[in-house]
Amino acid sequence: MTLAAGLALALASTAALNLGWLVQHDAVAALPRLSLKEPLRSLRSLLTNGRWLVGFVTGLLGWALYIAALALSPLSLVQAVSAGGIGLLAFAAARRRGVRLDSREAAAVALSIGGLVLLAASLAAGAAAGHAVTIGAVLLWLALSAVGVLVLAGPLARALAGGAGLGLAAGTLYAAGDVATKAAVGGHAVLIVAVLAAHGAAFAALQLAFQRGGALVTAGLNTLATNALPIVAGLALFHEELPGGAAGATRFLAFVLVVVGAVLLARSDGGEPVAAVHPS
Repeated sequence: MTLAAGLALALASTAALNLGWLVQHDAVAALPRLSLKEPLRSLRSLLTNGRWLVGFVTGLLGWALYIAALALSPLSLVQAVSAGGIGLLAFAAARRRGVRLDSREAAAVALSIGGLVLLAASLAAGAAAGHAVTIGAVLLWLALSAVGVLVLAGPLARALAGGAGLGLAAGTLYAAGDVATKAAVGGHAVLIVAVLAAHGAAFAALQLAFQRGGALVTAGLNTLATNALPIVAGLALFHEELPGGAAGATRFLAFVLVVVGAVLLARSDGGEPVAAVHPS
């Protein structure tokens, strides 16, 4: 029951997070250009916009649900549900708006839902909680993430489409925050400082990305990093072992399907995305 409750919280979390970011993106796109050189002006532009505040508070609720989910379930499973939940949200949003999903969006939704179904089927074999992780291992992961962010937002950004480097950097930072959050709720409370720092930097990077590139490009690359990296960390860093035999193969396939589905959805062609990305 504890595992099921954790995954239910993860599904509710991804709905709140993505709805919040969808509202925030629409608000940010209409604001004067944000800049790190003028942090107070940029922050004031956000905080005085009622629509943005609604999205921000909704996202905070989603983050709280995500932390609760991590306290009850393995990181890799929570993140897989978060990735697959984007597909469910996209389907619901399209129905509400009375629009049809294009072929790529429909394929993405099918992959995401299929991944969730396979994930649920694999839970019959149980889920390893993983081993306690050392602070040193987490700090090494965070340090490598920081180096990656500097490269993505710096030299590599000039070789990518507008906003793509910052989108990838934001996703890497959010993923680092998720890893630190899992370690913090697992007993290393001192890492809360790292959680706040990673999420604060990711927040700034993604807001800047939204004004420098198309929402589809920034959302797609952010989704790739945000969903894939914590799954890798869960398996490699926290030693959340896959079950043996067919159940293990089924869960691995579920991980692949939900991540691919989320990325396809966020990078779909034409129009605005029906769902934004996990900001954790």
